[in-house]
Amino acid sequence: MTALRTTTDWPRLVTEAAATTTALLERAAGADWTVRPQDSEWTARDTLDHLALGVLGYAGLLVARPTDRYITLFGSLDPAAPVPHRLEGLRIAAALLASTVRDAPADVRAWHPWGHSDGPGFAAMGVVELLVHTHDLAGTFGLRWSPPDALAAPAVARLFPDAPQGHAPGTTLLWCTGRVALPGHPRRPAGAWSWDGRVRPEPPAGH
Repeated sequence: MTALRTTTDWPRLVTEAAATTTALLERAAGADWTVRPQDSEWTARDTLDHLALGVLGYAGLLVARPTDRYITLFGSLDPAAPVPHRLEGLRIAAALLASTVRDAPADVRAWHPWGHSDGPGFAAMGVVELLVHTHDLAGTFGLRWSPPDALAAPAVARLFPDAPQGHAPGTTLLWCTGRVALPGHPRRPAGAWSWDGRVRPEPPAGH
């Protein structure tokens, strides 16, 4: 395996993404979380479960390092817990992912259906999951919000190397994940997009 150096503080980005998104969603804690975000098969509460499963699962993949399968550990949130406590669970999952990424040697690789990846790759996946699903939930609850550019930019550069250039990173991330259109780039159909988790040299600063 080739070990690639990274200059991005991925553990910090993961925990910052979790703190930013859960702080926003706290504002909707009293809303009806049985509603479904637009174009989603999940309820809002199900979306939080999906996030917990994914973010914790990325940490588990880095620990187990399978080459051809997902891990057998499945994380979940207490279905009876109030929303603020469930959001706390997301911050815990993000902290565990951040710690695992911080401790993982640079040459660690693990399976993912969208490209075997390394610590920074799985961190970027966690950031993307948190940002795009929070965007879905924000729209559901009437909260005006877009992924912060400072969080979206490194995730787009790491997982979407062919993303269109010249647009705000937060909006570009939403286009990459089929949420919005960009000038000259129609909205991607739901389920017709994926990221590229394969390990590549990190783009230069400002990419």
